[in-house]
Amino acid sequence: MSAPVGVEISPPPPGLEAAYETLFTTDCLNFLYELISTFDEAVDQILQLRVSRKADLDLSGKLPDFLESTRNIRSDSAWRVSPVPARLQRRHVDIGDVAPCDTQHFLKALQSRAQGIQVDFDDGNCPTFHNQIKGIHNVLLAVHGRLPDVPHISQAPVLMIRPRAWNMVEHNMMVKGKEVPGPLFDFGLIFFHCGKTLLESKSGPYFYLSKVESFLEARLWNNVFIWTQSKLLLPQGSIKATVLIENILAAFEMEEILYEMREHSAGLNCGIWDYSASFINKFGHRRDFLLPDRSKYVNMEKDFLRNYMYLLVETCHRRAALATGGMAALLLPDDPNSNSYKTVMATVSRMKLLEIKAGVDGFMVYDLKLIQPMQELFQILTEGDNQLHKPVNHVRVTANDLLTMPLGGVTLYGLKYNIAVGVLFIHAWLSGKGHFYYKGQVEDSATAEISRSQVWQWIRHQASLEDEEKLVSRQLVSELTTEVLMEFWPTCSVRERQKFQTAADLFLEVVQRRDFPEFITSFLNQDHTFLSSQNTQHIKHAKL
Repeated sequence: MSAPVGVEISPPPPGLEAAYETLFTTDCLNFLYELISTFDEAVDQILQLRVSRKADLDLSGKLPDFLESTRNIRSDSAWRVSPVPARLQRRHVDIGDVAPCDTQHFLKALQSRAQGIQVDFDDGNCPTFHNQIKGIHNVLLAVHGRLPDVPHISQAPVLMIRPRAWNMVEHNMMVKGKEVPGPLFDFGLIFFHCGKTLLESKSGPYFYLSKVESFLEARLWNNVFIWTQSKLLLPQGSIKATVLIENILAAFEMEEILYEMREHSAGLNCGIWDYSASFINKFGHRRDFLLPDRSKYVNMEKDFLRNYMYLLVETCHRRAALATGGMAALLLPDDPNSNSYKTVMATVSRMKLLEIKAGVDGFMVYDLKLIQPMQELFQILTEGDNQLHKPVNHVRVTANDLLTMPLGGVTLYGLKYNIAVGVLFIHAWLSGKGHFYYKGQVEDSATAEISRSQVWQWIRHQASLEDEEKLVSRQLVSELTTEVLMEFWPTCSVRERQKFQTAADLFLEVVQRRDFPEFITSFLNQDHTFLSSQNTQHIKHAKL
C-alpha cells in the first residue's frame, strides 16, 4: 500500500490486518483522495448552511414553509424520476439496522427471504475503526461471493447500503490535513470495491441516504454520484438511492429532493423517531413545540406523523418514485403460542396495515421472524410489485398540518424509559455496538436521539408530570438516572458498572446543556471518552 501525498490513515485495527490491506490498495487510496478532495469543501458548506438556517429560525421566530424559490419545480407536472431497475421494483419487506460488522447477523440477513437489507453504517452501527473496516470488508466479501452459505449476490436480498450521515467524521483518515467526512469514506470504499460487480449482477449499487435536510444536500449527493460514475467508468444513472426524510425541514422539500436526485432516485423513506426528534432540534426551545411522551402519545396514527406519511407517499407516486415506510422495532417472543407473541404480532400488523393503506411500497422490520408475516400482509392487501399503479390520492397537506404537535403530557414512565434508552445507547457505543435490545424491541441511535431530545426539552420547559405532582427538573432526572443504574447493576461486573456510570454521566451532560447538541452521535463521536474506548475495543478484539 502506497498512500498518495496528503493522505494519512491510521494503522489497521488488531485482527483486521488482512481486511485492511484488501481495502486500502494504492488505487483505492488515490480514488478516495480525489473523491474527498473534490467534495470536502462542499460538505463543509452544507453543514454551515444548516447552522445558518437554524440561526435564522431562532432569530426570526419564523416557521418553515414550502419554498417560494422552487415553486416552479413543484408546479411542473411533467417531470418524473427515472424508472428503477427490476430488483428495486418489489421490496415489500427490507431488514433494517443490519450492521455488517456483526458477521453472524449479516449472514442471517443474506440467507433470509427478505427482498432487501439495509446495510447500516449509520443508526444501527457504532463507527469505531474496527467496525467500519470489518463491516465494509464483509460487504466486499458478500458482493464477490466469498461468504459461506449465502446465495449469489444476484439472488440474495438486495443490498441497500446506508453510509454515515453528513454530520459524521472519520477520525482515522486525513486528507490534506483534515479528518474526512464519514459518508464519503464509507461510500468511496464500498463503491470502489463493489460498484462494478453490483452493476454487472444487476443488484446495485443502491444506497440509503440518512439525515438529508434540504434539496441542496440531495444535490451534493447527486454530484458525488455523477463524479463517481464518471471516474470509475460506470454508466450515468447506475446508482440508485432512497433518501430518508427524517427532518422536519426536509419534509417541506420532498419534491425538490426527488427532482435533484431524479436520475438516481429510488424514492423516499419515512421513519418516525429521527423525524420527531428534529422538531426538538429545530424548535425545542419554543414551548409551542413541546413534544409529549413518545411512549404514550407519539406514533404514526397521530396527525402530524400521518400527514407527513401521506405527503411523502403522494409526492413520490405523483413523480413515479417509490415510497417506503419505517422499521418495526418490536421483537417477536420465541413462543408463538404465548400471549406476548400474539400482542407483538397484532401491534406490528396494525401499524404496518396503516402504512400499506396509506400507499407505501414497502417497509422494514428488524426481527427476521417478522419477514414472512409482513410479506403475507402485503400480498393480501396489494397487487403487483408495488403500489405505483394505484391512482394518486391528491392530498392537501399544509405547513400547519406538518407542524401541529400532538396533544398529550409527560409521564413518569416515559421519562424513565427515555433516560434508560439514552444511557443504554451510550453504554452500547462505549462497548463498540450501535444498537441493543430493551423491553422487547431494538433500540438504536434514532430512538436514543428522540429519548435524549425529549428529556432535554422537558427539563428546559419544566414540563409537568401528568401522573405525579412534579416538574421535570435536573434534580429529578439525576435521581431517576441513578434509579436506572441501580436496575442495571446487579448483574454487572465492576468494570461494567464503571462503564454504565460513565454512560450516565455523559447522558446527563447531554440533557443538561444550555444549548441543544444537534446529534447525539456527533456529540459522542467527538468525545474523548468514546475515542478512548475505541483503544480498549481494539485490545478486546485482538484477544478474541
